[in-house]
Amino acid sequence: MTMPAIQLDHCVAHVTDWERSNAFYRDVVGAELVRTRMGWAYRFGDQQLNLHGPGAKGEPVARIPVPPGGSDLCFRWPGPIEDAVAHLRAQGVEPELGPILRAGARGRGMSVYFHDPDGSLLEFISYESPIPEQN
Repeated sequence: MTMPAIQLDHCVAHVTDWERSNAFYRDVVGAELVRTRMGWAYRFGDQQLNLHGPGAKGEPVARIPVPPGGSDLCFRWPGPIEDAVAHLRAQGVEPELGPILRAGARGRGMSVYFHDPDGSLLEFISYESPIPEQN
């Protein structure tokens, strides 16, 4: 039997303040805010970031549940990485690292790293940016 093509549907992050996180993920990361029975989720096309937050703890959870600020997530940026950097700065978010060459699901890309309000590490990766030559 051949294994079917599996794709990531959603993952979970933990936030401490709905209002602050909703504004950040909407304005900086481009999320569609989705109201759930436990609070909020952030949708990006056909993928979703479910949330644990104030008054919302899912069941079941990992053996060691993700703490606030404990996620490390990468989002595909749809243009040159320089545009991602300019977007972050326009939103008042200073990049932590990058642009820098990284490997992602589509191969080599250029990435920029930054933090959400709780300290989770976020990454924008662009596969449309020129890749520096390797020596």
